[in-house]
Amino acid sequence: MHRFLYNLLVRSITQRLGEASTIIVTPYRVAKEFLLFKANITYWLRSALFVTLGILSAGLGLKGFLLPSHFIDGGVTGISLIINATTQIPLPVLLIVINLPFILLGLSQIGRSFAIKSILAITGLALAVALIQYPVVTSDKLLVAAFGGFFLGAGIGLTVRGGAVIDGTEVLAIYVGKKTGMTIGDVILVLNVLIFSTAAYILSLEAALYSMLTYISASKTVDFIVEGIEEYVGVTIISSHHEDIRKMIIDKIRRGVTVYSGKKGFGKTGEKPNQSDIIFTVVTRLEIAKLKSEVEKIDPNAFVWMTNVLDAKGGMIKKRPLK
Repeated sequence: MHRFLYNLLVRSITQRLGEASTIIVTPYRVAKEFLLFKANITYWLRSALFVTLGILSAGLGLKGFLLPSHFIDGGVTGISLIINATTQIPLPVLLIVINLPFILLGLSQIGRSFAIKSILAITGLALAVALIQYPVVTSDKLLVAAFGGFFLGAGIGLTVRGGAVIDGTEVLAIYVGKKTGMTIGDVILVLNVLIFSTAAYILSLEAALYSMLTYISASKTVDFIVEGIEEYVGVTIISSHHEDIRKMIIDKIRRGVTVYSGKKGFGKTGEKPNQSDIIFTVVTRLEIAKLKSEVEKIDPNAFVWMTNVLDAKGGMIKKRPLK
């Protein structure tokens, strides 16, 4: 290890734990500190990459598609576009000014790191819109609605992956939801109904309808990027043949399993207070049919239920190829 890095790690340990005279800096502590340092650097580099790509994608969606055709999107971006169309206030200024209260709200609701990264992301988007000369890709209204929403949604989704936002709507939704008991989806829906109603009155009904298509395209793209390309499913299986099912999942499906010790409580023939291991695994949607078929071969009476998993990390799910 380089001497400068070693001294930096030692200084970090002593600052976090106390005075150097009372601390024994062992090689184990230095190695542990290095792993922590490496994880932090990796996290911030990955966040910066996602946010940068998100800014560039959202800028293309705005200047390459939506702005030339006078379409809008939902949320704070939609509000900024409506005000820009009616007052000629520069869009970069509106993106910062209108988002700022929501980011300050996010400071108390989510945290300082989120607020700082979001401010940088929104400022970056404003600079991209102001300085980068994106080409006007198409004037076809349907293509503008579909692909303008796609690139804008991709920008929002990538930025969320980076731990920030370029549209403060969800921050407001979280706050209002806590105060009123409404779900985040309900708050966003109400807000967007107001935005598109205003667009129909100020711009035109046709523009508002196309803008709704833009919003649908953007929201689906956000879901696709934030939740992951692969859709994972958590599968829980209760069966008296649990050992055979466990081996089948490992050997044929080639996925990892977790085994819980459980006890049956009630079945078709009444109470069944006997022990029964519970199998849990995570698979992709492409593997569900094969898993169900193999379980059916082993135990047609097995109790199987599935839950959606937004994303999966670690384990074997991303290490072994599908067969």
